[in-house]
Amino acid sequence: MENENKLGKEKISKLLLAFSVPAIIGMLVNTLYNIIDRMYIGNIPEVGKLAITGVGITMPLMTIILAFGMLVGVGTAARISLFLGKHKEEVAEKHLGNAFVLIIIFSILITIMGLIFMEPLLKAFGASADTEIYARQYMQIIFMGTIVSMLSFGLNHSIRSDGSPKIAMFSMLIGAITNIILDPILIFGFGLGVRGAAIATVISQIVTTVWIMSYFLKGKSTIKLKKKNLKLEKWIVLSIFSIGISPCSMQLAACVVQVIANNSLKYHGGDLAIGAMTIVQSIGMIFLTPIFGLNQGSQPIIGYNYGAKQYNRVKQTVLYGVIVATIIVTIGWLVVQIAPELLIRIFNNDPELLEIAKTGLKIYLAAIPVIGFQIISSNFFQSIGKAKISMFLSLLRQVILLIPLMLILPNFIGLNGIWIAGALADVLSAIITGILFYSNMKKMNNENRVEEREVALA
Repeated sequence: MENENKLGKEKISKLLLAFSVPAIIGMLVNTLYNIIDRMYIGNIPEVGKLAITGVGITMPLMTIILAFGMLVGVGTAARISLFLGKHKEEVAEKHLGNAFVLIIIFSILITIMGLIFMEPLLKAFGASADTEIYARQYMQIIFMGTIVSMLSFGLNHSIRSDGSPKIAMFSMLIGAITNIILDPILIFGFGLGVRGAAIATVISQIVTTVWIMSYFLKGKSTIKLKKKNLKLEKWIVLSIFSIGISPCSMQLAACVVQVIANNSLKYHGGDLAIGAMTIVQSIGMIFLTPIFGLNQGSQPIIGYNYGAKQYNRVKQTVLYGVIVATIIVTIGWLVVQIAPELLIRIFNNDPELLEIAKTGLKIYLAAIPVIGFQIISSNFFQSIGKAKISMFLSLLRQVILLIPLMLILPNFIGLNGIWIAGALADVLSAIITGILFYSNMKKMNNENRVEEREVALA
């Protein structure tokens, strides 16, 4: 009740800070896993430019692991929140137990299938004779650590649903710090190269998993992981999948985009073009990740006040979100345009790779100032329960627009067509989102006027 009063009455700016900052920190930390690996891998002496390309080729496989982690993790977290709100702790615990078993099953299947079909998959994803060895070295170890990867990611959502966002943030922080410390030791100190980066990632995920498991077994959690709840129940599994299928589908769609992009980059620019895209996307995620955290923080505020028909507070929340998001991405755009080489050299110093990545970075992220609005607006529709519009907008840039543009433009202007496709998809998706957003805001304003008139007449 106290939280509800806050959502409906407290200053929007204060609420956004309280809800968004832990989410932003947590998501930034999570993003560091991949970025730190790529930074160190790209700086391996003599082979760094091919090694980072090899790791870039593995991104679709990493996305598949993430997709199934979200299928179980996001769905479980939503159900746990629902049943805790109804004071049905036992049912929430059953969902946690079933989620644990589902993650074990999926991780074993992914590990077996991944190791068996890894070679043909890597070739299909754009690996060449020069880069396949690095991709294979990396994914062999990552696949063997799938179980801790999925447990650490999947169950961490449930910690947040259990009412402990700071502990959820801290669990990711532990993993990232462990990864940061181990990467240089294993990659350079022990001379393990790409394998060292993968081992560091798996060890950091083991540490995170131990922390999360101890929270649900012996910690101060509201719900516990109990042996009696490990038996799968059909209705629980279906309820988890019904919610988790949406973010899972979006990740699988992203996987398709990555495969198409890798093959197009290889055809029009060679192996180094894939390495350049890996660097470009890593830099882009640094600036976009805080916006996803801002979305997580604003979602309950928008949803509660929309349900309470306090539309002015809804508009204020969205407005603040758009302003903050736009400031973040505009700063990112300025840094990218002013000092692209400085950013790229963090990953690799090779002159040829540097030149390709510099051009790609400046063009591909040329329109990111409008992306803040697009991401926040898409979250607005999700927060007010318009799931179809939200999913359409989420897929709009990455799938509906980007895939056709990446397939068509390079046929006319070569490699630059792939970079331009990214910027053009940003602009078009922002325009379409703006039209839908304006239409919905106009409708909401009309409803607000009608209610104010009814109150005045009463």
